[in-house]
Amino acid sequence: MILRLVRVSDYNGATLGALCFNGKPEMLTLEETSRDNERKVSCIPEGKYKIKRHRSPTFGMTFRVEDVPERSHILFHAGNTAKDTEGCILVGQRYGNLATMPAVLNSGKAFENFLKIMSGITEADLIIIAAYGGGRVH
Repeated sequence: MILRLVRVSDYNGATLGALCFNGKPEMLTLEETSRDNERKVSCIPEGKYKIKRHRSPTFGMTFRVEDVPERSHILFHAGNTAKDTEGCILVGQRYGNLATMPAVLNSGKAFENFLKIMSGITEADLIIIAAYGGGRVH
């Protein structure tokens, strides 16, 4: 399984994207804006990573992004705004706003769908690219 996170916008403190599974877009994402990979307040750098099944004390069964330089415990999980990420990757079904903050909505359902798609998988590749700001899609 190959997951591709295509970042499409950096807007008002949030990085918005689409998450594709084996080339098929399935859900939307929200991460912190880029702050030079600073722990708990930045999205992770573009690149190729491994993700592994992980049981989090806070979020239960999920997947953890491995081998991010200077970082650890980066998870996929439900949440709505950049305040919910702490450097992790949130999934949702659609974009919206909560108060004045960009948000992913229906996040709980999207996360259930994420786990359903990933059922039976213990490890996968994650490729993160930016399709904005002059970035190049590979």
